[in-house]
Amino acid sequence: MQSTSKDDSPPPNGSPGRSGTAVVHYVVFALLAIGGLIYWWTRPAGLNPMLDRQAAEALALVQTHPAQGYPTILQAMNEHARLKAQRGEGIRLGEWRVIKLDNDLYEIRLTMRERGKNQWFEREFIWHANLTTKKVNAASLPADGLMPGGRAPAVPPSGFPGTLPPGSTG
Repeated sequence: MQSTSKDDSPPPNGSPGRSGTAVVHYVVFALLAIGGLIYWWTRPAGLNPMLDRQAAEALALVQTHPAQGYPTILQAMNEHARLKAQRGEGIRLGEWRVIKLDNDLYEIRLTMRERGKNQWFEREFIWHANLTTKKVNAASLPADGLMPGGRAPAVPPSGFPGTLPPGSTG
């Protein structure tokens, strides 16, 4: 008697279809990994200030600049975020961004999102760092509130420089 099996396919281990698919998957993965490495290596300095020595210097100049009520701007921002998170209030500090404006003039930006009573609000902190004179100037109202001698009270009741006490007008 003859067996009339309609399944003439090769066994799964030696299947050319499966190994071909695996090769395609490995090639696609390798191309994506190589593309990611190329992007990381060649991205603009504004995305990665550590690739540009002057951008890194400008960022450090802003982050280590004195703030109202805190030794540095970086400490003021981090402490505010820590206190809000500790109280269970929503807060998100964005990435520090560095933009070259002129030969020795850089703009440093930081976005802060905070949850209010009913909605989220966002503040953009912007500073200009001049590497020739080693000076930092506030270029936005929230940033000006952090600077020594800024318009905001030294240490408002909320514990964060640059915010007005409840019930006061700016």
